[in-house]
Amino acid sequence: MPGFRSLDFCLVLTLAAALTSCTAGGRTINVLPNPAVDASVAQAGMRQEAVIAGGCFWGIQAVFQHVRGVKSAISGYAGGAADKAQYDLVSTGETGHAESVKITYDPSQITYGQLLRVFFSVAHDPTQLNMQGPDVGSQYRSAIFYGSDEQKKIAEAYIAQLSKAQIFPRPIVTQVVPLKAFYPAEAYHQDYAARHPNDPYIAYNDAPKVMQLRQQFPDLYIAK
Repeated sequence: MPGFRSLDFCLVLTLAAALTSCTAGGRTINVLPNPAVDASVAQAGMRQEAVIAGGCFWGIQAVFQHVRGVKSAISGYAGGAADKAQYDLVSTGETGHAESVKITYDPSQITYGQLLRVFFSVAHDPTQLNMQGPDVGSQYRSAIFYGSDEQKKIAEAYIAQLSKAQIFPRPIVTQVVPLKAFYPAEAYHQDYAARHPNDPYIAYNDAPKVMQLRQQFPDLYIAK
């Protein structure tokens, strides 16, 4: 994010990318199993929402904009108060907010559990506590903000399923907390990865996530 990186730092990261494999969060992972507990496929024409956080919202938004069944993905803030939902304040890490993305999706095309499968597989590293890649602070924490008891049940069950299977080398630290409110971020943050594909931060941190989505989930990936 702008407060943590400089162009020189990003150029170093970009050069380092040539020497390392481009995987989600800089790690090599296997395709995750389907959630054992999930929502039923709904009738066509319905819309549901999911709010998640996992590092800079640019990358999370970019991934889900390429997921079949997702109608919109909006960058914003969740976890804190309305009067503190401003980027300059959230960047201090003292507002209680996490950079988040609200996903509006068609549950006849993709389930909540499948969204979480993408979230844990390619969108971020759920084992990093209060950080994600080069971004450090509680505003970059991994979190699922549930909007219903069903979402809570599915999220907690999937984390338990992945933990039991020891999918990751370290414990999952993703918080599962109720959604109190979601506040859209400033206009210049929206669609940032799509509008700035040559930004070194995007090229190193976010473009590989979309690439992983295409490779690991060809049945879910849609081009833009």
